[in-house]
Order: sequence, then C-alpha cells, then structure tokens
Amino acid sequence: MFFAQGQALAAGLHVVPEGNRFQEQPKIPGASVRRTKAGKTSFDQKFEKVRDLLASDTALMSKIKSTARAYGINPIHMIGAIVGEHTYNVDAYDRLQSYYVKAASYAGNSFRFGYDGESISDFLARPEFAACEGKKSSYSTWSCRENVWDRSFKGKGSFPNNRFAAVFFQPFFAGQTFGLGQISPLTALMLTDMVSRTSGYEKLDENDAGAVYKAIMDPDISLAYMAASIRHSIDAYKSIADMDISKNPGITATLYNVGNPDQRAAALAARNRGAGDAVQWPEENYYGWLVNDKIEELRRLL
Repeated sequence: MFFAQGQALAAGLHVVPEGNRFQEQPKIPGASVRRTKAGKTSFDQKFEKVRDLLASDTALMSKIKSTARAYGINPIHMIGAIVGEHTYNVDAYDRLQSYYVKAASYAGNSFRFGYDGESISDFLARPEFAACEGKKSSYSTWSCRENVWDRSFKGKGSFPNNRFAAVFFQPFFAGQTFGLGQISPLTALMLTDMVSRTSGYEKLDENDAGAVYKAIMDPDISLAYMAASIRHSIDAYKSIADMDISKNPGITATLYNVGNPDQRAAALAARNRGAGDAVQWPEENYYGWLVNDKIEELRRLL
C-alpha cells in the first residue's frame, strides 16, 4: 500500500495522482479467468478487440465524447469503463450495430423484477422500507432500500445471502449485466434522476422492467447511464472523502467495476482521518490497473 504527501487545493481537496499505486496488477478474479478460458480467448485478445472496435467506430466515439461533455467528465473515463468491462467481463461485438440488435431482441419481452413469486413493488411495500419513502433522489432512495435489504433480509429466512441487485433485479440469471456499459438494472434505477435531468430520457420505474432493460441495452441510452455512474463516483469522492479522482481513469474504472462509491469514499475518509499528515490514496483493482497501464494507448483513441 502506498502513501504520499497530499497534493491539496485550498479547500483541502486532494488531487489523486495519475497512474497506478500498485506496481503489479492485482489478482484477477477466478470467475473472469474461467469465462475467458471457456471462450478460448485471452485477456490480451479481448482488450485488443474492444480497443479496435472503439478505434474503428467513429460514430460511437462521437457519441462517447458528446455524452461525456453533457456530464462534465473526460471521455477517457468512459473509454476505460468500456475497455474494462469487455476485457474482463464480456466479449465485445465486432460493431456497434450488434449492440442495437441485441437490445432489440429483448423488446416486447414480458418479465418483471421480483423474487420467489413476490414482485419488487410488493416487497418494497413491507414496513421495513418505510424510512426510504420521501428521499430526495432516486440514488438516495435505492441506496436506502439496498441498505435495508442488507440489514433486514439478506441471508435471513427464505432470502438468499446475496446482493439486492442479484436477487430481485436479475430475471434471467444472477449476476447478469447488459449492453455496451454492462450496467445492472439496480444501478440504472439509482441513476435515473440524473440521466433524466441531464439527457432528457424518461425516468425509469421498477415496475416496468422492460423499460429498464431498454435503457441499459440500447447503446445511446446506456452511454448516458455510464457517464452518470462515473459522474456520481467523482462527486461522491469529492464531497465525502475530499478526493478529486477525475485525473485518474483507473480509479473511476475501479469504482465502475465494484460499485458503492459512497460507502467506499466514506471508508477512505475514515482511514485518512487517522493517517496524520500522510495521505492514503484510493487504489485501483485489477480492472482499473489495466486502464491506467494502457492509458496512453486509450488516449490515442480520442
């Protein structure tokens, strides 16, 4: 673990340095290794495939840049997230049109969010969730509901010891994310206020699973949710941990991969309160490490 004297702004905001804190790539999870072997490919081949997709698709790159501008972020953060997802989690299609075709294949499908015969709306009507009503934003509302799940339901009674997103928001199979940005339905529901306000897309409703899947699978809409996720992570680390992570795409990619930026920012802030004059920086995982390691190659795409 690396420590350094902080680069601080007048308000006490620490600018996270570029590059990786770890000299060697952190261990890649076994599930990712097994998926890649099963596909008879390698991480290097997958990286090259998604890099080449981005390099050859001028329409996609134009959309990434315009979406990044709308959310006030550098487009390299979106490039990093796409590259990380398609290197470690899924294989890239050869062209953007394939993502549109895949999204269209779900159009009109009748499915809903729920678990063991109980719809998400009935589940959220339970008294344990009453405290989450009246929250000011979709992010705070769904974060509250996720916390209630963890505290009151996860692994208790007949409920599995698994994430809220995996139990109630994966009608096809657990752990599945979709589309260019590999966004989960719960993440989309959390970010729907920001996306509606910034991009003008209609707000999502948990009772309309089809609309949620359209949002995360349609490349145009998915890019907005990707940018919103990165924007939220940057804002959370700035407001909670006094850290500006906007200059380090490996950190934003890590957070895009692992989620829960608010909790992680709070944990980092707590560690720094006891660190004296030394600053403990946020650290990249295996996914973010690749982004920083390949950063010059990725910047050339822009």
